[in-house]
Amino acid sequence: MKTLSRLLTGAGLVTLALGAPLAGGAQAQEVASSAITAGHTLLNVNAQGSSTREPDMAVFTSGVTSQARTASAALADNSKAMTGVFAALKKAGIAEKDIQTSNLSVSPVYSQPARKPDGSYDANERTIVGYQVNNTVTVRQRKLDDFGAVIDALVSAGANEVNGPTFTLSQPDAAQDEARVEAIKEARRRADLYAKAAGLRVVRIVSIAEGGGYVPQIRAKSDMIRLSAASAPAPVAAGELDVTAQVAVQFELAP
Repeated sequence: MKTLSRLLTGAGLVTLALGAPLAGGAQAQEVASSAITAGHTLLNVNAQGSSTREPDMAVFTSGVTSQARTASAALADNSKAMTGVFAALKKAGIAEKDIQTSNLSVSPVYSQPARKPDGSYDANERTIVGYQVNNTVTVRQRKLDDFGAVIDALVSAGANEVNGPTFTLSQPDAAQDEARVEAIKEARRRADLYAKAAGLRVVRIVSIAEGGGYVPQIRAKSDMIRLSAASAPAPVAAGELDVTAQVAVQFELAP
């Protein structure tokens, strides 16, 4: 403790940086040291706070992949199937604002060239035998209890691709603010700890910088959503979300 005290006060103005570097934008942002009273010490503390919420929205993708001998035929088949997908989503109660086309592609389908005795083949021997069209939409499901019914409706309507879901919060601001408060509390707790260990006291907060952003970390829980689209319902755990906030706080310490 004496050694730490001499480190803090022996040279007058000393800056200590404690904690891991902040993630995201804060890494590229250096907090400028502010002027403090002569003989005092500037302490830098990086801290993180979190809050836990149950997700209230799921985001997933669904679509149709079609193949035909010509590009126009593949596109026509795909468009017909996707019309059914859009109708199924609307009938399931998904609002138009929650449906967004995320991919539409047309690509050739090549034949497989004959392999030589050594297992190799000449790629130039490939010929176009058809075309493939993929149309994918990103969907926001706001009623999690209806998730299984929506998937069932999509498959019944002709969707042959479903990926996801990613669980999230429709309104994360309250959880983010709670995490910010916890981050400041943690920074102050650690500042008091280091100040006491050095025989000093916290005078004031000099500056606060926020880093990172809305970073939901999923934690599993027992509640499950059952998908009725398959013959054997697939269990999907909604889990919980840890929303985090990171701060860099400068404290002025004095004897």
